[in-house]
Amino acid sequence: MNHHPDPVVTTAQGAVRGLRRGDATAFLNIPYAAAPRGAGRFAPPRPHEPWDGVRDATVPGPNAPQSERGLGDIDMSPYFGDGWSRGADYLTVNVWAPAAANGDQPVMVFVHGGAFVAGSTRAALYDGSAFARDGVVLLTLNYRLGIAGFLDLPGAPANRGLLDVVAALRWVKENIAAFGGDPRNVTLFGQSAGATLVGGVLATPEAAGLFRRAIVQSGSGLGAFTTEQAARVARAAAASLGVEPHADAFADIPDERLVEAASRLTGIDLRTETHHDPLIGLSPFSLVLDTQPAESVAAGLGADVDLLIGTNAEEGNLYLVPVGTYATSTAEDVDDVAARSHPHAARLVETYRRTRPGASYGELRSAIMGDALFGAGSRALAEAHAAQARSATYAYEFAWRSQALDGQLGAAHAVELPFVFDLARSARLRGANALLGPDEPPAGLAAGVHGAWVRFARTGDPGWDPYDTERRSTLRMDAEWTQVDDPRGRERQVWR
Repeated sequence: MNHHPDPVVTTAQGAVRGLRRGDATAFLNIPYAAAPRGAGRFAPPRPHEPWDGVRDATVPGPNAPQSERGLGDIDMSPYFGDGWSRGADYLTVNVWAPAAANGDQPVMVFVHGGAFVAGSTRAALYDGSAFARDGVVLLTLNYRLGIAGFLDLPGAPANRGLLDVVAALRWVKENIAAFGGDPRNVTLFGQSAGATLVGGVLATPEAAGLFRRAIVQSGSGLGAFTTEQAARVARAAAASLGVEPHADAFADIPDERLVEAASRLTGIDLRTETHHDPLIGLSPFSLVLDTQPAESVAAGLGADVDLLIGTNAEEGNLYLVPVGTYATSTAEDVDDVAARSHPHAARLVETYRRTRPGASYGELRSAIMGDALFGAGSRALAEAHAAQARSATYAYEFAWRSQALDGQLGAAHAVELPFVFDLARSARLRGANALLGPDEPPAGLAAGVHGAWVRFARTGDPGWDPYDTERRSTLRMDAEWTQVDDPRGRERQVWR
């Protein structure tokens, strides 16, 4: 017999009924903004209309329009989810909270990755139960993706997906106390594209005061497109759809056609005379900014927000190993990725050859790719933030190697996520072609990583020395944890 009735919480828009799961409660599919329909898809987010009665928050809701996404031989469905679950009212949050929350619990708001075109709160990796178990109110959110979220069009505000994240933070400030959370102690965190968005929000003046701490997992403070690069994508999207590159011309195009058009845009050459493509061709969408987030933070934005930031030791492996191009990499492949990511490609390659003697072409290609996408931009953001005296900066490197795909996947992009969410024992993540591979992860690694994230959210200190611009102290997470000063310093310097 269930002695605990399903919990009901009243938000500013109306009451919601959630689920009781042991010592935690879960509320799914709560709107934080109005459904983006028609021309509204290319407008700033608007408040959701109030509702009468009690809204059912016990089942997952729709997510942003997107193509189903895979990645070669690795099963990434726990990361991307199962594609597009249709429905216009998808600007929503899921909330997990301790059943006995009293209004003083730290709040964590997670922004999913997916190359700005995929992902959602429905993905299995983003179950917040462990955070609620450990006294945190955890939220995950959907935001606009692809053309609706990030295509830079005249007549529409830029970075609409980022504006959605800021709107969700405003919803948190107004409503989270009703779920037992402390609106004065909010940590915004994200991974990959979601982490780059967190860096963008950190550099957004309108978001000041909405969060106290930030965690950037494998993102980039140098990942934004210039307006010139974004205009190329907009022209290509408009040509693909047979319309003019203006928001008015896109207003009546169905979501299905926008998703199809977005899938045809990959591969556009975004290199200009003055800028390389920060995503080296992996996605035609990103933030569009005149100033990179790391530069804005260096100028003082986000100076009052504590920052935890890091990358994985073999980020680039995810883009090579599952599709069979790691083992077949050549010297020409190494030179090509260097040329696409750095103004002095020969010097970049020579630096990596010297710091990694005996490395295969696949290792060199992966290392340069990983730093081009995540490492260099994360270090730039860490340096910029650490130069500010009003808050703390902490750095990590996740180095545990997954034995998936015959032991080749390694400490690739996204491998840290099951440990952050304390889901490393999930059967869906285990197996020869699953993210964590067939072997048992080290005892205590998930508890350690997850515990550090919780501790940072609660206190601002994850449990190791802060990062500064002299020592550059970094916590390396593996079966054993070690603190290292300025890891791979020569590689760091070649990107400056």
